[in-house]
Amino acid sequence: MCLFVGTTFGYVDKQNPPQWNNVYTVKGLLNIPYAELHEPFYAWYDGKNGKSRIDYYGNMVRTYQMSSSVFPKYGTSIKVAPVTTEKELNKETCLQVNGTEENSINIQSVLPDMTDFKFVGTETMLDSETAKWRMVQTIGDKVNKYTMWVKYRKSLKGDPLPIPVRYEMKGFNSLLGSHYDHYYLDYRDYDVDDIDPNVFVIDRSMQCTSFPGPGSRHYATFNPMKEFVHPVHDAHVDSEFDRFKAKHNRQYASEVEHAKRLNIFRQNLRFIHSNNRARRGFSLSVNHLADRTDDELAALRGRRYSGLSPLGLPFPYGESELKEMQVKLPPEFDWRLFGAVTPVKDQSVCGSCWSFGTVGAVEGALFLRNGGHLVRLSQQALIDCSWGFVNFTIFKL
Repeated sequence: MCLFVGTTFGYVDKQNPPQWNNVYTVKGLLNIPYAELHEPFYAWYDGKNGKSRIDYYGNMVRTYQMSSSVFPKYGTSIKVAPVTTEKELNKETCLQVNGTEENSINIQSVLPDMTDFKFVGTETMLDSETAKWRMVQTIGDKVNKYTMWVKYRKSLKGDPLPIPVRYEMKGFNSLLGSHYDHYYLDYRDYDVDDIDPNVFVIDRSMQCTSFPGPGSRHYATFNPMKEFVHPVHDAHVDSEFDRFKAKHNRQYASEVEHAKRLNIFRQNLRFIHSNNRARRGFSLSVNHLADRTDDELAALRGRRYSGLSPLGLPFPYGESELKEMQVKLPPEFDWRLFGAVTPVKDQSVCGSCWSFGTVGAVEGALFLRNGGHLVRLSQQALIDCSWGFVNFTIFKL
């Protein structure tokens, strides 16, 4: 029986899965199709010295994991990210969570533990000839398949050095009769040279502050990769879902419905945390819609376009008139920093979106007129007084 697989490098033992170097750097892209996410990352892993660092969205958010050998007694996790407050815009801030006896913190790899993976063949993946390794894990009604594509090159010692190409997870739930989860990581620029110790040094002028709450809730923000790399840790999803159900009084009719809503919530939670790491100029959080599908959300946002109202007046200025008036506007201006914006309102199934835009503008104008006194106005009052104008929505989507 042949125990070796041929590669462009030579022959690799099919009986023994690849073991990653104890020190490596690698860049990659986390892809989550169900959440429509493509998140770039850059990882440094130093198993010799008990340190790891993973950056997301091109250094936008930096996360550090220090084991107990570096940070007694149970390790520590640090996140450096820009934070906007009412006084400051995108100030780089350091937050820290120390491990506990119940939740110790270890260094984080972006490559899976391959101990239980089995060779299942060869395949061309991302233009590379690879060996394909797989592990199948059954948990209750769930069957999770983890697949790793690996290419090889000759190491300095002449041995085959495994190079990660792609790692994929597909989860099937027999209770639902469908795939409940799917994500994959594509890797590039894998290197096993020693890492510059300065990579793990945090600016001494930056004062790290503690982050309140139990450690399990911080996995998705302080160490997002912990959820995606075998062995996976996703207890925070169940914990957040329990909080969501209690807060919004969710009661599902069956076990099937509960499992379905949990999986929808999982993807929405990933979408929230990933977009917050991207620092897009706004932040997202869990609300009462976090267990709803896209189709259900579209139904809640539903509206019929009824054409332009004959009673509406055109905007009195064109582009040429504005140029003649020499109106100069800054490329961006955030009125939230000045306290001129009220909290986000819930439009729910109300189709009169014009009233929300109008009220927001009037609230800001009153704030300036009244010397910084912010008053929250009512959309309903506008709608009640405008039935004679048919309450048309004047913007075509």
